[in-house]
Amino acid sequence: MLNIFCAPARYVQGRDATRELAHEMVRVGLTGRTLIIAGASARANTEAMWRESFGKQGTAFDVLEFGGECSIAEIERGKTEARRTQAKSIVGAGGGKALDTARAVASELGLPVVCCPTIAASDSPTSALSVVYSQEGVFEKYLFYKRNPDLVLVDTSVIARAPVRYLIAGMGDALATWFEADTAHRAHKANQVGGGSTLAAMAIAELCYKTLLSDGVSAVAAARAGAVTPSLERIVEANTLLSGLGFESGGLAVAHSVHNGLSVAPETHGCLHGEKVAFGTLVQLVLEGRERHVLNEVMAFCRSVGLPVTLKELGIENLSLEQARRIAEIAIAEGETSHNEPFPLTWQMVKDAIFAADQFGTAFISK
Repeated sequence: MLNIFCAPARYVQGRDATRELAHEMVRVGLTGRTLIIAGASARANTEAMWRESFGKQGTAFDVLEFGGECSIAEIERGKTEARRTQAKSIVGAGGGKALDTARAVASELGLPVVCCPTIAASDSPTSALSVVYSQEGVFEKYLFYKRNPDLVLVDTSVIARAPVRYLIAGMGDALATWFEADTAHRAHKANQVGGGSTLAAMAIAELCYKTLLSDGVSAVAAARAGAVTPSLERIVEANTLLSGLGFESGGLAVAHSVHNGLSVAPETHGCLHGEKVAFGTLVQLVLEGRERHVLNEVMAFCRSVGLPVTLKELGIENLSLEQARRIAEIAIAEGETSHNEPFPLTWQMVKDAIFAADQFGTAFISK
């Protein structure tokens, strides 16, 4: 198996970066009419800066307001609009699902794509994949692309003004990066692009975890004040770039598979992706029999920034055995990344790890 590392062609992050969007697009050779697929809040917060930026470059753009779910129907709607406007490139602006939709539209039309996250809630912006859900928000499948985005532009001024919950959820997504990459690497399993992990990927994944521990609390405080500080910049980079490169070139495991299983529980539909991944990380650590001090360190981090460590915090007051089995069966379905573990899995093993992780979390809270 060849070792493979992938990354976006260009990554730009900083205060008021949106004002440089069109300029940065030109730098990577993207000219002509652009279709921006944007969430409602992203449009409200950044459209004035788009007009300023594209106006300076003398280029035109159109906006398609994102419908809220990265579904097959939404992707088709984006393709129709891109064809109608004769777009030469696609820009996704908003949260992870808007960006996933933009990448899907661009890939299916053979167009370049730019990702402009307005929240740091997941590690999807740098990746060459999309997560597709049903219209009701239930996980359906992954879509994999031939290349990563041509440009990722992250405006930390915009992110600092977003609800803090999104930044915290992004830390939950990033929390899994090191543990999943480490598991896949030790098990000699392929990463998300079908290769072995490079030294660079593993170093990035580990740095992601260390950055969360050192800067997470300070970044939350800065975000609550709407302030851009060095700690906020580092956490935004950890959530977006370090976690994005780490998960894709390092690999995934049980944590994200448990997230996919939890998505079928209606009680969790109000939870963000990273909140479910954080609990999935605890499940993975329990399933792997990791040392108690590792569990304690992860739970202490979660509590310090406001991530869930129990099922109750995800909205599940009483998990029935039937529901637990359903979650566990989805988590080990064919093609799931849970099979990157170094041992065969059964639904009973995952079910037991879910209940045990919940018990560990409950006990930790009550200390």
